Amino acid sequence: MTAADPQGAPPDPGPVRKWWLGARPRTLPAALVPVVVGTAAAHPRNLPDLPATATFAPTSITVHVPGVNPWWCALGALVVALAIQIGTNYANDYSDGIRGTDDARVGPVRLTATGLAPPAAVKRAALLAFGVAAVVGLWLAWATSWWILLVGAACLLAGWFYTGGPRPYGYAGLGEVFVFVFFGLVATVGTFYVQTLCLNAWQVWAAAVMVGLLATALLLANNLRDIATDRETGKRTLAVRVGRRAGGWCYVACVGLPFVGTAVWGLLAVTGVLHTHWPVAVLLPLLAAPLAVPPSRLALGDTEGRALLPVLAATGRLQLAFGALLAVTLWATMSETLGLLAGGS
Repeated sequence: MTAADPQGAPPDPGPVRKWWLGARPRTLPAALVPVVVGTAAAHPRNLPDLPATATFAPTSITVHVPGVNPWWCALGALVVALAIQIGTNYANDYSDGIRGTDDARVGPVRLTATGLAPPAAVKRAALLAFGVAAVVGLWLAWATSWWILLVGAACLLAGWFYTGGPRPYGYAGLGEVFVFVFFGLVATVGTFYVQTLCLNAWQVWAAAVMVGLLATALLLANNLRDIATDRETGKRTLAVRVGRRAGGWCYVACVGLPFVGTAVWGLLAVTGVLHTHWPVAVLLPLLAAPLAVPPSRLALGDTEGRALLPVLAATGRLQLAFGALLAVTLWATMSETLGLLAGGS
């Protein structure tokens, strides 16, 4: 580790720590939460005593009953999700670094732009992480369904072309859309699928939308902070396109809508419109609402640049808390739904 320079710059991180910081650990809740939520939905409490296989509508294909796939399917999904997130972060570091986009960027450590690692090494790290995701994904496909390979390939391509390739979609303001789809819908429902081999549980789709919105908020927290430098380097993120004020409202919408959805879902459950054995459990994610207040205030304020750094960390904490409570909700309320799905045999 090198000493700090005379002007007070922090010392360079060590050879291991720099790669950990380059992986951007504050973004990892985006990979962890959908796997936890999807797994909780797949393994609820008090699952009815069902046969080992059943025929699921509308496919009429005999498969495993929900919840009987072993724990290693959940572990495999977690490894894939984390590897894709880390690979995407390294790929972003590499592509932005060689383009010069990160030269004046604040926030997490940039390996390429700061010279902490040569571009080729950062690229290899990205490909290594993607390779781990591909190998584990291949194993999951072999154990469950070969359709998983198509989904996995789409995830890997989305991770690389976020800022890579000749026309990166992250530079066109589409990053939030892809994050919502891949770190919300695909990751949550995909985790549920590899453990149940069914897709027609509406609660999982509703949860995936909530997870996706909070993952989108995490990206918006980054992009709000970087509006000035992104505008200078031609990176037209959603925040750059709509401006600081509207971008702040986009962030608040992504943070607030999961709580609105939870309240509506809970109201329908408590009043008996939606039948569940433990309706009050649906309201549990609302306990995370206080965590949404500080970052929302910052997002709606006039602060810019480095002053917005706390928004990213606060959003990560909110995502973890909401995801954990949502997982408890699904674990407590999904048994009847899965029993009905398998009862169609």
